[in-house]
Amino acid sequence: MTVDFFSTLVIGLRSFDLALPPESVERLAFYFSELLKWSKKVNLIAKGTEPGQILENHFIDSLTILPLLNGAGSNLLDIGSGAGFPGLVCKAARPDLAVTLVEPRYKRASFLGHVIRTLGLGGVNMLTCRVEDEAQLPSDYPFSHITGRAITEIGPFLRMVERFAPTGAQVIIMKGPKWREELDAAAEIVSRSPYRLTKVIEHVLPFSGARRSLLLFDSY
Repeated sequence: MTVDFFSTLVIGLRSFDLALPPESVERLAFYFSELLKWSKKVNLIAKGTEPGQILENHFIDSLTILPLLNGAGSNLLDIGSGAGFPGLVCKAARPDLAVTLVEPRYKRASFLGHVIRTLGLGGVNMLTCRVEDEAQLPSDYPFSHITGRAITEIGPFLRMVERFAPTGAQVIIMKGPKWREELDAAAEIVSRSPYRLTKVIEHVLPFSGARRSLLLFDSY
């Protein structure tokens, strides 16, 4: 690794008042090293992304949702998990967390399976399907939270997950600084959605200064 993963992660999380036990940092360090290896052959992240950027933009950014998953029985659905952001990162940090990863692309799903097996993580449901697959992903499954960093537009994402609204799952949409414009663009869909925006948490990534926002939607 060309970046000091351990110290950089600890310093970065400290800016969010987050701390992880050493064993969690070790699991994330292994995950990070495997991501760098696999990325040489499999399209997991944007080519040319520096290790430091991967650590901050994917690992640290993913972990900012951890404080939202502290309730008893937290069960996260991560749609379009890709290389595991944010779902598998949160699972590696907190192995007690129940997580379902949905990733339809076989090569990326293979990477996720490799990390899950090698780290010996239990309580992970890995689905190689699309979120619309009712047979593999029943609407009545008791998720507490739903997220998906790979989904770029607010409106289509809310429409995609509206079948889970009756279970009371909270939707976490991870966005950049232009979330207000994006929310305005989705106004028509949001007005018909069973979800309503109830809270926005804004923060700044520790090294790049990039602005991030967590949009929390609750069903009504």
